[in-house]
Amino acid sequence: MLVKVQRIDKNLTLPIYETGGSVGFDLLARVETKIPPREIALVPGNVIVEVPTGFTLLIVSRSSTPKKRGLIMPHGLGIIDQDYCGPEDEVKIQVQNFTEKEVVIERGAKIAQGIFVRAEQAKFEEVIEIKNKTRGGFGSTGK
Repeated sequence: MLVKVQRIDKNLTLPIYETGGSVGFDLLARVETKIPPREIALVPGNVIVEVPTGFTLLIVSRSSTPKKRGLIMPHGLGIIDQDYCGPEDEVKIQVQNFTEKEVVIERGAKIAQGIFVRAEQAKFEEVIEIKNKTRGGFGSTGK
C-alpha cells in the first residue's frame, strides 16, 4: 500500500516501521512539548497523512510510553479519518501526564505509533427488536 505523507519539519524522518514484522510505525514529536502534572496536551506528530480509501489510521500508544514517560492516551487511541488530510491537518497525539512532575517530550522523540486498519461506513437498518439471546449483560460473557 502506498500512502501519501507530507512532513511539516523536513529535518525529521518519514514514519518508518522498525522491523519487518512491525504493524505500527513510529510518530515523532515535531516540537518539544511540556506537559504539566495531571494535564492533557497535544503533541504535533510532524505529518499530514492521506489515509487510503477503505482504511482508517489508528494512533496508539507505544507500549513503553506509560512506564518510561508517565503518559497515557486519555481516549485509548486516536482515529485519523480519510478526509483529515488538508494543509493544516497535522496528526497530533493527545497525551495525559498522570504523574506529579512535568513531562518533557523532546523534538524527534518517538511518541506514538500509527496503524492502518481497514474500515468502512455501515448502513443502518432499524428493526423493531433484536431477537438474539442475551449473553449476560455488560462485562459478562454469560459464563
